[in-house]
This record gives sequence, structure tokens and C-alpha cells, in this order.
Amino acid sequence: MTTLNNLNGCVAQFDPQALPVSAAQAIVLQWVTPLAASERVPLRDALDRVLADDVVSPIDVPAHDNAAMDGYAFDGARLASAGAGGALRLTVSGKAFAGHPFDGGVAPDACVRIMTGAPMPAGCDTVVPQERVERAGDAVSFAADAVARGANRRHKGEDLAAGRPALAAGRMLRAADIGLLASLGIVEVAVRRRLRVAYFSTGDELRSPGEPLAPGAIYDSNRYTLGAMLRRLNVDAIDLGIVRDEPVALEAALRGAAETADVVLTSGGVSVGEADFTRAQLQSLGDVAFWSLAMRPGRPLAFGRVWSGGRPGAGRAALLFGLPGNPVATMVTFYQIVRPALLAMAGAKAQPVPLIPAVCDAPVRKRAGRTEFQRGLAARGDNGQWRVAPTGSQSSGALSTMSAANCFLVLAHDATDLDAGDPVDIMLFDGLV
Repeated sequence: MTTLNNLNGCVAQFDPQALPVSAAQAIVLQWVTPLAASERVPLRDALDRVLADDVVSPIDVPAHDNAAMDGYAFDGARLASAGAGGALRLTVSGKAFAGHPFDGGVAPDACVRIMTGAPMPAGCDTVVPQERVERAGDAVSFAADAVARGANRRHKGEDLAAGRPALAAGRMLRAADIGLLASLGIVEVAVRRRLRVAYFSTGDELRSPGEPLAPGAIYDSNRYTLGAMLRRLNVDAIDLGIVRDEPVALEAALRGAAETADVVLTSGGVSVGEADFTRAQLQSLGDVAFWSLAMRPGRPLAFGRVWSGGRPGAGRAALLFGLPGNPVATMVTFYQIVRPALLAMAGAKAQPVPLIPAVCDAPVRKRAGRTEFQRGLAARGDNGQWRVAPTGSQSSGALSTMSAANCFLVLAHDATDLDAGDPVDIMLFDGLV
């Protein structure tokens, strides 16, 4: 067992050769310090930014009682006078539109033609839908049981009352949030500064797409995958290219990245091969928390802190995730370990991606003692039950089956083989990727 002291002085014990995924996730979050710096940005530029301050509504939304649908507004007290099975006949006194309210008085035996969103005329509290009435000239008639008193009226402040909290700090702003803030008349908001994440691939065999392939060379997919996953999180992503399998080059890349970035992501170089230097450099330049997980795919994953000055405590520090080199392992470790850490560091109070119960339609092999994230294709059956099957090869190098999948089959640490028809938890890519 190895003992790790984190930034807050807490102590966590783990087996560095088989650290459970849940323990790794907890340790990473212990090391995370949310960004404190903030800036004000125009509302149009605030999508996917993390709100830095609570927003309190300066106005009532809606600002007045208004019609929830097209129809006729009237005093709902008239319904009781019609009696059971009776009918009402009302004179139409005028019209009300959104932005053009009816300003006159409404007699007890009268109504106002009203459109959705128009302010309710004084003395009216109910809207009968237009399809429930019969109109003849300047009068309408309808059954008294066609509508209940107070129906189809939105109340002032019903959505949000002045002085009430609208959005809490730490929220990652989505489209509905932008619309909500606009409805309050807010033109700019305080948000956390963007997280700066530097990333590069390691390996002498790697070439960028568009370059010719020499014998034994392969195209670097990981850097493009990491860049795409980072863009989904709206961070400032810094592509440092490909770093060769040389300790001096790797040290220079890590120290340079730590000088400007909050987080550094590498792919490759964290296993036990003779040319795998990332773990050794991390031990030399910073602090190592763990470097191996009880996880498939993604067992070799180095996590810690690297310092720009070349030794712990010297210069500027950045968190480092040394991801495995196999492309699917890179993606799985990003989603399960890195993504929650980046959100927390950005100041977001994000909810975990939910697990959904499903029925497995095919046998699945699973060894106890590690958490597995297998690629699957899920669909809802006619009864609403999710059903799932693996997409094919579960090799950590098979990106084609990752591309064909729409979910992970999440197989718990102690789980074993599944038979067809067994229950299984799935994590849908929608909302994750």
C-alpha cells in the first residue's frame, strides 16, 4: 500500500497497481482547486461558461398577469351564476394583443378577445379557449363547464418573482439559462475565466494527418480526439503537437505547458515500456498521486502535478493527466477521470452523468476486480425498457466500435460475466460526449 498526501493534508491509501476507479475519482477531486478569477462577458458570449456569482431577478417574470392561450378573457365569477349545465353569453368589448393591452373597462356581462401573452384586462381572471366558444356578431357563447375560474391565466411573477434567486454560481450556462437571463433584461454576466488545458501526444511513431507515413508510423488520432472533447467543455485548449520519445523533449514540453496551462494532458508513454517516459518525468518534475487503475480500458493512467521550475514547489504548477496511448483508452479515461476534474476546476457544480438500467441482449465477459466501460449500442424497446448490446471488438485500439456506440456498458468493480437477458447499467453518450 502507498500513502498519498493531498493538498489539503488529507491522506488516502491505495494499491498503486490496482487503484479502483471510484478511489481515483475521489483523489483527483481532492487535488482540484476551482478557479477564482472571473470576468464579465456579454450575454451572447456566455453559453457554456460557468457563472461566477448568483443572479437575483431584478423584475417579475412575467411582468403582469397574461393569457396563456388565444381566447376570450372574462370575469370567472360569472361561471357560478350559469349553474350546472348552463351556458354563458358575453358581449365582446374589444381586443388585447401582446404589446397592445386592452385599456378600457369590462362590464360583468362582457369579455375581451385576447391573444397569448397579452395582459389580462382589469376585472378579468379567466380565459376561455377560442375553440370552446361560438361567436355570432359581437357576442360569444359557451358552456359554463368549458372552463374553470382562473384557467389559462399566467400570474405576475409566476415564473420568477423580483428579488428571488434566478441562477446560482457554479452553473454552466445552457441555452435555457441564456434565455432566462435575457428575460430579466440582463445584458452581461460574471463568469469564471476559461480553464487553460494544454495537450500533446507522445511517440516517435506518430504522424499528423496529411503527413506521409514512414514504415512503422501511424497517424495521431488521440490529439484530435482530445481537442474535440476539450472543445465540448469550452476550455482554452492549447495543442502542443507531438513530442518525441526523448526525456529531454518531454521535460521541456511538460515544463513549458505548466508555465501557461492549468492542466496538462498527455497521451501515451505511461506504461512500463522502455520508451515510456511520462511517469518517470512526472516523478521527477512534480508530485505523483497514482499511475495505474483497476479499469478497462485505461489501466495505465498517471495523475499528479508538474512544476514549470523542474522540481516540486519551483515555478508554476499544473495538474497532469498522463493518459494511455490506445485511442479508446484515451477517451474512456478522459470521460471517467479527467472530465469531472476539469468541470470542478472550472468552478462548475456539475451533476454526475446518470446510469440507466438496461437489459443486456448479448453475453458479456467481465473479470472481477476492475471497472469496465464497454462500448454498446442501446435503444428503448416498445415497453420503454432500455436494451443494449456491445458494438463489437472491445479492444482499446478499436476506434470504429467507439464510433458505432452510443453508450458505455458500466460493469462494476466486483461484477463478473453477464448472460443475455441480465440487467446492466449504461451511460449514454448524449450529454457526455
